[in-house]
Amino acid sequence: MAVRISKTLLVASIGLLAAVIVLNNLTDYNVNFDYIQHVLSMDTVLLDSQLTWRAIAAPRLQQIAYLAIIATEAAIAVLCLGGAVRLGQTLGSSGTTFNRAKATATYGLTLAFLFWFVGFMVVGGEWFTMWQSADWNGQQPAFRFIGCVGFVLLYLSLSDGDLEVC
Repeated sequence: MAVRISKTLLVASIGLLAAVIVLNNLTDYNVNFDYIQHVLSMDTVLLDSQLTWRAIAAPRLQQIAYLAIIATEAAIAVLCLGGAVRLGQTLGSSGTTFNRAKATATYGLTLAFLFWFVGFMVVGGEWFTMWQSADWNGQQPAFRFIGCVGFVLLYLSLSDGDLEVC
């Protein structure tokens, strides 16, 4: 039972993280939007960069990108928190039932991993060369999120048989 409770709480923790990020992005919209504007416009990358043709300077497109980011974070929160509830409902069930209940949480964690890896490391970090910016480089925070989410996803994916190890 301890391992199942642990998995449930860790999934809920990722959901809580995403929910707080959504709250922060909505309540401090302009400050967080500044980050997106600088990354997309590539206005703080190295001056001799040959990649600035990729920049998105249109404020409307930047707004759409930011809203898509917030919507994705909200989806992560809903899936992970909903997945944790579902896991909590099956804590005392058979291993097969508990394993089946992991689907929603797995979708949420996978979306979170893809969001922070593809969104911030691939698109932000490499496509928009965020790594070149001294002020607007979010790769380290994204990497921390990827590590936490990846750990929880791997841990959750371990089979939960009817025998409890701990």
